[in-house]
Parts: sequence; C-alpha cells; structure tokens
Amino acid sequence: MDGLLVTVVKTLLLDPRCNPSALEQAAQLLRAGDLVAFPTETVYGLGARVFCETAVARIFTVKGRPLDNPLIVHIAALEEVRCLAADVPDTFWMLAERFFPGPLTVVLRRHARVPAVVSAGLDTIALRMPRHPYALELIRLTGEPIAAPSANRSGRPSPTTAEHVLQDLQGKIAAVVDGGPCEVGLESTVLHLLTDPPMILRPGVVTAEELSAVLGSPVGYWHSQETGPVPSPGVKYRHYAPQAAVVLVASWEAVRQWMANHTEANPVVLAPRPSQEHIPVVFRPLDVATLYAEFRRADAEGRSHILVLCTPAVQANPALWDRLRKAAASQLEEAP
Repeated sequence: MDGLLVTVVKTLLLDPRCNPSALEQAAQLLRAGDLVAFPTETVYGLGARVFCETAVARIFTVKGRPLDNPLIVHIAALEEVRCLAADVPDTFWMLAERFFPGPLTVVLRRHARVPAVVSAGLDTIALRMPRHPYALELIRLTGEPIAAPSANRSGRPSPTTAEHVLQDLQGKIAAVVDGGPCEVGLESTVLHLLTDPPMILRPGVVTAEELSAVLGSPVGYWHSQETGPVPSPGVKYRHYAPQAAVVLVASWEAVRQWMANHTEANPVVLAPRPSQEHIPVVFRPLDVATLYAEFRRADAEGRSHILVLCTPAVQANPALWDRLRKAAASQLEEAP
C-alpha cells in the first residue's frame, strides 16, 4: 500500500558507481512509499515522493523533526515547478536560469495540490534543483519531485557521506544512495521570493551579492525568532550540533586560556591555519566542505569539546558563521 509504514530491518546501501541498477532500485522504493537518502552537492537528503502524504509525514517521525519545520522539494526539470507552486513571479525564472541546478532554494507560493505537511502547514513551498547527477536521475526515475530535508537525526550535523547517514538512520529508512562525499558540504541558500525585498532565510554558498546581481535590487536577511511560524528549514531550532560541545574562540590566545581553565577537557581545535606557537592541542583545518565531517569525527573520537577559531574571515562568511553559531554551546570567547 502506498506509504504503508514498514519495519526496516537493515538499510540498503546502493552505490551507482558499482551497481548500474542502484538508482532504479532506489526509485522503486520511493515509488512504493519508502524513504531513501541520496546525495546532493550540498548534503545528503532524506527523500519521499512529494505527493505521497504518508511517506512525507514519516520523514518527520524518522528524523525526530518538529512538525512546524518545513521541507525542501527537489526537482529535476523546471516544468515541475508549475505543479508545485502557484503565481510564480518572473524573478523566479531569472534566478533559475542562473542558479539551477545548484545550491539555491527559492520559497514560492504553494500549489493547492501539494500536501500541507510538506510545508509544515504554510502556504509557501521551498524548491530547488540539486546539481548532483545521482539526485537528478533519481528524481527522473521516480517520476515525481522529492521532498527531502537533510538525512540526519534532527539537530545533528548534516551528513556529507553515506556513512554519516547510516550513523543516524540505519534500520530506520529503506536505502541510502552512496555518491561519495558532498562537494559543497553546507546546506543551500534559502531565498524567500515573496517578501519585499526578497529575504535570505538561510545563508549558503550562493551569496546575497550574487542574488542581487540577478534580481537587479538588494536582498535582505531574515532574523530568527523563537516564536511564530518557521518560514524555512534551519532558522529556528538548534541545528548542526555534534555531541561534543562547540566553543567559538576569537584567537589562539583565547584557545590557550580556555585550555588552562579546562585541564580535564579532551578538545580538538578547528582553525583556518595552525598556531605559530606551541599549544598542546589536536589541530584540524576549518573548511566549509568538511565542517560537518569534522564534527562527526570529533564525536567518534570521544572529544569533549570542539574549539573553533573564528577569525574575522570566518565571521565574514555568512553561511559558515550561521552554522557555527547554531551549533555552538556558547558565545564567542575572547582572550582576557
């Protein structure tokens, strides 16, 4: 039966690189109402057919996702927009010509035929066309757009490899399509196109300057709030957090001081470059594409804390700074 809740004994790992039928197997599972994780250029998504309401509802259950947190719908062709969105403005087509496929999500008016659960009851819908070839082919083979948030337990770091998906969702979903590590490593930029001016709800690698250049006018930034409707994924609840406490520090001297005050801690430091002084701590490079992988690596190693050196350049990167602040257990610490 379409969307029937079935107990999954073991999640299948489907690799199109060595199994030519892997994507067709994944599409068959989606058509049957199952949940399948798949790679995109940003992070791995947890997908269900957008018009299968029971399957979409299971995404929230499997992830432990709040029901007021809307999903993003992934398309493989621009023609699919007309069955998902209503009153599509000309500015959308301008943006799509420039950024689709790619790491941009655009919020439009939801078509009445789209189940309300997809958009957490809102009258809007978030759409994007992923750039990963496996994602595009999976949507085409399924024959329907795919609703998909990140394929992780809610609040955890988003998965950028198939192994990360299995860490969180093994035995809870039907399959994972393995496409290797994600190219971008952070979630897409989300742009609300129905506000005046258009508003970035979640920053990503597509910047405000790039969007403004296409639209011919400035775009704004939405500031999160604790109450009221959530217009986009990733803007209200604590996100991207590993089990280790993430501590933001402003300088290597602040790292030294923190270490002196927490002698029992077992931290790792993520920083754009190593310290020029000898500080007895494990160092790893801070990079957008590997941020979530390093969060998960720290947990696997049993680290108590992740110290992130937030230089002015890091703080000037809207997407990276947004993810770090949402993951952090404290405010930015300065050296005394």
